[in-house]
Amino acid sequence: MMAIANSAPNRYSAGNPFKRVAVLLGFLLLAVMPAWAIDLEQAKDQGLVGETESGYLEPVVAATPEIRDLVDTINQKRRAEYRRIASSNDIDLATVEALAGKKAIEKTPSGQYVKVRGAWRKK
Repeated sequence: MMAIANSAPNRYSAGNPFKRVAVLLGFLLLAVMPAWAIDLEQAKDQGLVGETESGYLEPVVAATPEIRDLVDTINQKRRAEYRRIASSNDIDLATVEALAGKKAIEKTPSGQYVKVRGAWRKK
């Protein structure tokens, strides 16, 4: 018995122009996605997040999920670094956090928000 070859192009075949376009669009989206995400400096400049005396960031206004993720990610990295510093200098974590908070507030440029004694103020 002879097998009949299917000469119709498969919509998933490599030669299908729709598949190529879909793949290219996927790569394009991956390439520009970081441009859509807000970074820390943009969030600070827009008054969305600010430095606190605790050494950590907090949202200044009601946070979107994107801002919450940004704050959480940066605070986790800060906490890990503060722990490393505290451990290597044989001091407690709270001391490192307070010193880092003081330094961060001092270095915050005018126009950005800082939280001092529980109240947000524009520096």
